[in-house]
Amino acid sequence: MDDASVDISVVREARDSCLCLATQRAARRLARRFDRAFKPVGLTNQQFSLMMPLNAARPQSMSALADLMGMDRTTLTAALKALERRGLVEVGRDPRDRRARRLLLTDAGRAALAAALPIWRAEHARIEAEITPANAGALRAALRPIV
Repeated sequence: MDDASVDISVVREARDSCLCLATQRAARRLARRFDRAFKPVGLTNQQFSLMMPLNAARPQSMSALADLMGMDRTTLTAALKALERRGLVEVGRDPRDRRARRLLLTDAGRAALAAALPIWRAEHARIEAEITPANAGALRAALRPIV
């Protein structure tokens, strides 16, 4: 064993105790599960999550949405491009600050979101039943300070 290697016991320790790894693994599996569920309406879980806060009376700012989603603006811009190309989201300039961009769900976007909502509710209910509502609530509460 050379000096640069990490003992297998440390690898196991990280695998079994790392909160970041556990959260990433769970997030990826949940994301794939919702992606499969949303497939009939042509959305991904990320698109659904991006569109939900845009379903507001007033256009939202890029920075507010990026903050809510925990994304950097570059990643958010890339994610929004697919929604914009499909005509589900409009990206426009803020009339008060021409440098800022505002996001708005289109009529087609609202229709897609409405079609996805019962799917989200059903899949969410199945997941909560699998892990129990009490554990789901505890998980949300435990994650809140990190977010």
